[in-house]
Amino acid sequence: MIRKIMIAVAALVGGTAIGGGAAFGVVHFAPQLLPGIPKPREASEFVATGTILAPVTFADGRLSGYVSFECQLEVPKGKAAEVTQQLPVLLNAVNMRSYRQPLASGPDGMIPNLELFRRLMMDAAREVYGPETVRRAVITQAAPI
Repeated sequence: MIRKIMIAVAALVGGTAIGGGAAFGVVHFAPQLLPGIPKPREASEFVATGTILAPVTFADGRLSGYVSFECQLEVPKGKAAEVTQQLPVLLNAVNMRSYRQPLASGPDGMIPNLELFRRLMMDAAREVYGPETVRRAVITQAAPI
């Protein structure tokens, strides 16, 4: 009787150990076999855009003022020089979009809508650099002028 129980417990423990070891091995050594596991991200670096001066407009098109932004773009490792060379084209694309977007928020319209500006930066970056180069735009400072 005891022998049958010990064999069942040993089979249970052994099966759990073998199954767990197999799962560990697949996750660490063959993740491409698992459909739900996302691919690991490549190494990235940030490129500073410098100071960006943008007009802040109300929804009806009236100019509220100007705001100074500092932004950084996350790009794949090794693409920083390529992105830096085309920064003037990016700044032009941002300028062409910013006067058409209602960036003003708050009661007096002097507070910029940061989420809208971040989306504006990403749209301009996708246009200038292509859809795969810039992963995200990070606004590091915003100050009304």
